[in-house]
Amino acid sequence: MGRSAAIIAGAGLAANFAIPAAAQNSPELRLAFAARGLRTIDPAFSIQGADEWAIIHIFDQLIDVPLGHFPNSMDEVQPNLAESWTMSPDAKTWTFKLRQGVKWHKGYGEMTSDDVLFTFQRLRDPKQLAANHVLFNNIADVKADGPYQVTFTLNQPDPLFLVGPLGHFSSSIVPRKAVTEKGKNFEKDPIGTGPYQLVSVESDPSQGVKLTANPDYFGPAPLTKDMHILYIADTTARTLALFSGDVHMIEGVRAPGWVASIQQRGAGYHYDVASPGSIFTVSFNLKVKPFDDPRVRQAMAYLINRDEIAAALAPVGLRTYGINPPSYLGGFTADTIPAEVRYDYSPDKAKKLLADAGLPNGFHFKADTSQREDYQSIMLIIQQQLRVGGIEMELNIKDHTAFHADQGKDTNTLYQRSAAYPPVPTLAIIEQLSKDAEVKADGSGGPNFSHYGVVTPGIDDMLAKAQDEPDINKRIELVHEIETKFLKDMPLLPICDNGYMLVRAPNVDLGYELKSGYAHWRLTRTKIT
Repeated sequence: MGRSAAIIAGAGLAANFAIPAAAQNSPELRLAFAARGLRTIDPAFSIQGADEWAIIHIFDQLIDVPLGHFPNSMDEVQPNLAESWTMSPDAKTWTFKLRQGVKWHKGYGEMTSDDVLFTFQRLRDPKQLAANHVLFNNIADVKADGPYQVTFTLNQPDPLFLVGPLGHFSSSIVPRKAVTEKGKNFEKDPIGTGPYQLVSVESDPSQGVKLTANPDYFGPAPLTKDMHILYIADTTARTLALFSGDVHMIEGVRAPGWVASIQQRGAGYHYDVASPGSIFTVSFNLKVKPFDDPRVRQAMAYLINRDEIAAALAPVGLRTYGINPPSYLGGFTADTIPAEVRYDYSPDKAKKLLADAGLPNGFHFKADTSQREDYQSIMLIIQQQLRVGGIEMELNIKDHTAFHADQGKDTNTLYQRSAAYPPVPTLAIIEQLSKDAEVKADGSGGPNFSHYGVVTPGIDDMLAKAQDEPDINKRIELVHEIETKFLKDMPLLPICDNGYMLVRAPNVDLGYELKSGYAHWRLTRTKIT
């Protein structure tokens, strides 16, 4: 952890700072994110979290969720572009009545069912290479019944269709006319129906995107008229921009000690954390010795103290017990997880398992990790924890992009993944543990980095049964059985939530309490006081 502290110290700042009066009275809300520049504002193709802040304000989805938290039940899902909907008893047919009179930005006409059809045709077309098309594989067909009604037919039952595929930002509705007319240019000249519309994409990549309130918005007008989304990759520069008042909100650093260091240098700042943000897991490569032995994997699970990791990452890290975090419907909690798969910290149990596996003195292995603060910090903590059991993990720290590219070609031993998912309990399991998602050496596979279900029997039959269950409560029971099974086999160890944090200036009122959600949230109620 000394290495982590050194990294954080590199972002050291001087004394206390105050926001200049000029910035306090600014009518423009300015945000800065840890990226080098804009990639795309097309919701179907976005792979950079910083870009999603523009996307969620420019576009709308059929449904909406409460500001500040994931729905605790389907009753909390709210109308948006769809004003009402019905689900068939088998959860395979969903019909949506669209809101009438919704206008596209900048004179592109009225939003109709044809735009909804076009949006989902795009998302389901593999030739379009939409970044999140896997979310929409269960959609068998989409049909319109007149200009204001759309029906989705699903291959398998999905009682969580609203908060799964339709709750993800990539399902934002786009206009057929504008996308067809603009082509590739739509990525940086988008047209939506949302509360903000694009003013400009700045020529300097770091200067990002400027938005202004949509005068024709069908809902309440944003409390702050203008928004400027900037890209400042350097942590020190981004932090100084907040303290100087050049920006009002910045993306925080998900590393031990960073929040405490900021709190010491400036009073009154707000720390908004969306939990889970993303879910951090480690997977054991079952093709590599000694990870082919379940006793070794279980021993490492007992040595990795997840409570310690969560405490070090506070307030952005929360302990997870299963692959689905506690904030998700059906996620295991400290009270609900079966005792035999809790894996509470126990060096004694770990050493006994290692001795039984013929490794009483531990072993040495090499693993790649990313230089990004959250990946590197967690792996440095795990490195220290494993040493208690005689396990020496030699870390090779790589550029974040290169790390992901290599890991996607099956080059690692102890894989790390930090991924955001809709609050759908089967989705993370499908993506990280199903046989069809096995990683491939040519890069064509998925993020099942353990080879679970291929090298050793997995949970695919159990997963298929869960996906065929239309009743939410029964489906959750089946998911609990799946999680208990894979935790016994231990191809993957859930570590913690990797909550997404923005640091907000004292004079900025968010307008609601943030509890859970994705790594982005709407700022329509936010105002500078």
